Amino acid sequence: MPDPTAGPPASIDDYIAGFAPEVQAHLQKIRQLIAATAPEAEEAISYRMPAFRIGAVLVYFAAFKQHIGLYPPVRGDAALEAELAPYAGEKGNLRFPLDRPIPYALIERVVRLRREKVLAAAAGKAAARKRKPVRA
Repeated sequence: MPDPTAGPPASIDDYIAGFAPEVQAHLQKIRQLIAATAPEAEEAISYRMPAFRIGAVLVYFAAFKQHIGLYPPVRGDAALEAELAPYAGEKGNLRFPLDRPIPYALIERVVRLRREKVLAAAAGKAAARKRKPVRA
């Protein structure tokens, strides 16, 4: 695990390098899945965690001693929320235990839903800016 007293990692590569090889494999697969599902998203480090952004944050992911976390909480798709219930953390984040198979297909669905929401929010903001009257 990365040293919590060290500064934040400079890149997602640096973040992943701080973990055991078996955890690195999961993190790399999640990274590749996010990049493939949201190719316009940019990689970043935020709150010391890997993140992908499309203007706003699409998702964060992070490794812990016993699980991989995915943030932010999922809302807006009742069927998906029900499937994710076994992985729900106390604040709505998702926790995928390292001692069980990681449900990559579910993670892909989460990213797809988040992408739709982030792009819709950005489109709504752009439309609102166009409607604002110009003050002289």
